[in-house]
Amino acid sequence: MYQKTTLPNGLRIVTSTMPHTRSVSVIIFLGAGSRYETEAEAGISHFVEHLAFKGTHKRATPKEISGAIEGVGGILNASTDREITTYWCKVALPHFPLALDVLVDMLLNAKYDPKEMEKERNVILEELNMVNDSPAQLVEVLIDEVVWPDQPLGRDVGGTKKSVNSITRKMIIDYVAQQYVYPNAVVSVAGDISHEHVVDAVQATLGQWSQGQPRRWFPAQDGQDNPRERLVSRETEQSHFCLAVRGLSLTHPDRYALNLLNVILGEGMSSRLFLEIREKLGLAYNVQSYVNQFLDSGSVTIYAGVDPRRMRDALQATLVELDRLKEEIPEEELVKAKELTKGRMLLRMEESRSVAGWLGAQELLLNRIHTVDEVLSQVEAVSSEDVKRVAKELFLTEKLSLAVVGPYDKDTEFCSLLKL
Repeated sequence: MYQKTTLPNGLRIVTSTMPHTRSVSVIIFLGAGSRYETEAEAGISHFVEHLAFKGTHKRATPKEISGAIEGVGGILNASTDREITTYWCKVALPHFPLALDVLVDMLLNAKYDPKEMEKERNVILEELNMVNDSPAQLVEVLIDEVVWPDQPLGRDVGGTKKSVNSITRKMIIDYVAQQYVYPNAVVSVAGDISHEHVVDAVQATLGQWSQGQPRRWFPAQDGQDNPRERLVSRETEQSHFCLAVRGLSLTHPDRYALNLLNVILGEGMSSRLFLEIREKLGLAYNVQSYVNQFLDSGSVTIYAGVDPRRMRDALQATLVELDRLKEEIPEEELVKAKELTKGRMLLRMEESRSVAGWLGAQELLLNRIHTVDEVLSQVEAVSSEDVKRVAKELFLTEKLSLAVVGPYDKDTEFCSLLKL
């Protein structure tokens, strides 16, 4: 499925040749994100990512950077999460050299112009305002704060208004010098292109990339022994809530069982939550669950938006479904969850950007790549007993966390309902 080369300077290159495509996707992965930041630096990884688009010594303006790729019909973007920052480009095959040149230029030659920095600071503050004004987005920020209180994993990737306002150009330069170094990066490419071609091109452009010793991420702290709740009072038409527990890490042997549990619980229109909360009880338009998996921690989160008068009903019905997972996993339901998981995975692998993402993320975080066939085999090996065992280990009263955004008095309390 893939080939890997490590350059003499230590930079890792992974590729997958996809002869059926006419595109090529290039993704540069960096070990940077909110898990690497002190409280005073909160949001700096995200800030750096924004500033990379503001101009380089070769392409002086944002228009020149975006225009170089959009002018050939390509797509250019970036993202910052807790453990990874990515810069990526997808273009028609003949434009691979241009895509690589633009990405490398942004990484190595960004100007971090003080005037552009101040403009972009305002843009980021508006991004934070947008999240704060959206109850559905805000509640997902809040639940992370409840699950991982007073630590980097629980902070918004964008930081806070206070931290964003205090980030200086020197802090930006110092952070880039520490984290944007070749031992902390992976170049991943997928498309109708040979491994040798990619290696030669990357060697020519990044062969002299800076050395350095990047900082490590801050480990997750636990200690929860009672249910937790966070309520933000807002005059909204709906109550938005997230119910969560700590989950499993990226390397935990039960992670495949947990992923199937999540499919059964709340992924798709035939999931238990959708059928019970929406179809049977008519309590919500949107109800779903999702899993986060990090290097040393994780979470299982359920989200729903409901009539404020039916909040307790929805929460109690959700808890019933969590309890039911501990005792009842019919074989046909597990088979359906496996087929959904396998089918969606295989469909994603038809697209060059998804393949490049699959390879690069694993190489950066795990220093090894599980092939699609290996993962399919692990999924197929999960039994109903495995899923029930994981549910029993994770869904405990003392580990429940709840975040609510809705039109309630500040002394309104739902924590007393959190019992399994």
